[in-house]
Amino acid sequence: MTDNPNTDQINWRNLVAACAAVCVFAFSLGEMFPLLALNMESWGVSESVIGLNTAMAPIGILIAGLIIPRMSHAFGAKRVAMFMAAATGLLFLLYPTFPSLWVWFPLRLLQGIFVATLFALSEAWVLGNAKGAYRGRVVGIYATSISATFGVGAGVVGWTGIEGYLPFAIGAGILFIAVLPISLVSEEAANAGDQPHVSMLSFLPKAPLLLIAISVHAMFDGGMLGFLSIYGVRHGMSTSTAALTITALSLGNVFFQIPIGWIADHTSKRRTMIGCFFVASACLALFPFAIATIWIWPLVLIAGAAGFGIYTVGLAELGDRFSGPDLIAGTSAFSTMWGLGALIGAALCGKAMDLFGPHGFPGVLLVVFVSFILIQAARGFRAARRARS
Repeated sequence: MTDNPNTDQINWRNLVAACAAVCVFAFSLGEMFPLLALNMESWGVSESVIGLNTAMAPIGILIAGLIIPRMSHAFGAKRVAMFMAAATGLLFLLYPTFPSLWVWFPLRLLQGIFVATLFALSEAWVLGNAKGAYRGRVVGIYATSISATFGVGAGVVGWTGIEGYLPFAIGAGILFIAVLPISLVSEEAANAGDQPHVSMLSFLPKAPLLLIAISVHAMFDGGMLGFLSIYGVRHGMSTSTAALTITALSLGNVFFQIPIGWIADHTSKRRTMIGCFFVASACLALFPFAIATIWIWPLVLIAGAAGFGIYTVGLAELGDRFSGPDLIAGTSAFSTMWGLGALIGAALCGKAMDLFGPHGFPGVLLVVFVSFILIQAARGFRAARRARS
């Protein structure tokens, strides 16, 4: 049954506050991915090691999934989120203070733990207030907010360069500002995370393909954010221009997430998600032919829209199918699956570039996407055969 599409079901105060809070983090993350990767590239670090360093953040996200509900219950969601904002800001200043590859490994791990906490809490706040037939579009607004500020963060690297304290200090300062929008979230929404916890293990059988789709999306995210700028450098781009490929990737999300949410609301969320898989696969297949041409920019934009669209539609479907403790378990499971997928994606892309050259980066992601499409096709074929029998 379709929910009643009344706008009074949407608590706009909480939605705006949650989006504003996560925007601050998205800006800082968008800056840090190319900033750290390009710094390590300038040190002569191999792609495999850069991939392992990038994977530290997803490992932190996996750890965070285990502790977020407990911290939220013990200290309150708003207090936890505000503490994490300030702690991440201080963490960003430690990178240029200790410019050592091996110090950056534990720093990246802590960054993943801190940032995952805010994303998990903000998603619970958004889904808890985005109800009715407008859910896909509301989640699209949330995704657009993340993407817009993520792209701006990446663009800052092109302006400041990668050396010295300035780019890190800008990210830290923006993070300190995050405390203000977090404080505007109502107590009712903030306490939603204090409901009885449903374990992720018990949630997994309830939506296995949805969680696998989120993990595949995360492999795309981890690979693209960690290696797209390096892929550009390997094909003759300057570091500042290569950093802008992350901005182009994010702009696709900015322009297309609300339309993707609208399509999902008016058709089928599952079919919309599969469409995103097909479009992203086509873009990945064309990367080697377009990387040295002007066509790489619209291609990256479309790839970003389709790749992130998987998460947008998946989040909306989660909100359609679950509520209460199951919804909290679902957002925690999303966080965990994202961390696992991004961890695998970063490591796979780095290894593929080492073994097969730069084009191993889009190639290995293409294999993963096509594999998921084939799994879905086999599932549909079995369902059709059962219906005929």
